[in-house]
Amino acid sequence: MNYADRRKHILEQMEERSALILFSGIETHVSADEYAKFEANRNFFYLTGLRRERMILVMVKADNTPRTMLFIEEADPTAVRWTGKRVSKDEAKDVSGVEEIYYLDSFTPMVNRMMSMGLENLYFDCDRYQWDDLPDYNAAKAKEFAGKYPGMRIRDISKEIAAMRMQKDETEVALMQEAIDVTDKALQNVMRHLKPGMKEYQVQADFEYTVHYEGADGMAFPTIAGSGANGTMLHYGTNRDTCEDGSLVLLDLGAKVKGYCADITRTYPVNGKFSPRQRQVYDIVLKANREVAKAAKAGVTLGDLQKLCSDILAQGCIELGLIEKPEEVRKYYMHGVSHYLGIDVHDVSVNRQGGLPVGAVITDEPGLYIDEWEIGIRIEDDLLITEDGCVVLSEHIIRDADEIEDFMAKNRQ
Repeated sequence: MNYADRRKHILEQMEERSALILFSGIETHVSADEYAKFEANRNFFYLTGLRRERMILVMVKADNTPRTMLFIEEADPTAVRWTGKRVSKDEAKDVSGVEEIYYLDSFTPMVNRMMSMGLENLYFDCDRYQWDDLPDYNAAKAKEFAGKYPGMRIRDISKEIAAMRMQKDETEVALMQEAIDVTDKALQNVMRHLKPGMKEYQVQADFEYTVHYEGADGMAFPTIAGSGANGTMLHYGTNRDTCEDGSLVLLDLGAKVKGYCADITRTYPVNGKFSPRQRQVYDIVLKANREVAKAAKAGVTLGDLQKLCSDILAQGCIELGLIEKPEEVRKYYMHGVSHYLGIDVHDVSVNRQGGLPVGAVITDEPGLYIDEWEIGIRIEDDLLITEDGCVVLSEHIIRDADEIEDFMAKNRQ
């Protein structure tokens, strides 16, 4: 499905006499002369393929004459000198497929004309993850329009777009596969250099160097490199401690390629060899990872996969003498086994209790976190859901303990 087809589908979901206004967003100042790294609104990107700041997509559905317009920033020679080239009208048209492209100074006059057409609904991306989040730029614009046009019904389009984003097309899967392949190369670089005495940030640097060297956008999310007891912290992000001899290092990371994410976790022995106890725990987590991959298919729910994973991990913990009853496994396994993956690492979805659709990409990430043993192990893969099973997009990223030890023995520098 190309960008034009996506926009057509959204137009079909909109009521008559309505318009969608979607902003890519603006840069955020972090100091007087510095901006945070810009990330375009994900739904704007999904409908246009464009990821630059200060762009606006407008889709009008009225009088049986749908119309799509794109407003972009006009290149200013001084700005270009300081901050680089802007996207031209021709480039925006080639990427997005939108025929009507104007500069931003035409946006307000267009809105005035649009409002004189007797529109009744204005759609914005009003998605909000949690109560304490700062207002998103699109939500702020929705509030601004509501104040200026109090009789207009402000509608949220995010759920309709989320339903589309749950099912990846061939192009999206190919980009995610590329991100996963880059992640694989970077993890191999980690294993080549990993040794006792390294700092966690050096392990992180070995990974991120390869990601950038391979031409990816960068990281899909901040790299987690937790050694020893730090590996038992689910979202550990300090990455400052020393990787000690005999410890493990848990690496939760991923590359991003052309806007699409990989999300992989591997756990490696710092000295290249698992201890007997580490190996016992590792093999339990690996069994859960493999069984979830076998069970994942269209119609299965994330809850089904979570129960399967929990049952396997609980039995393993009972055999290790860590717990007596299956329900006690939550002491050592306290997160879900899966989430959707795509443009966002924790990608949008609707009806998470429903069955997985064909074309969804989800994670498979069982883990055990045993504080008293200073052992944290997670093994995470990315799965493409099919009608009768799944494709493990990250199957080639080695995860078997023997294969990890063999690779490190033969390739460490």
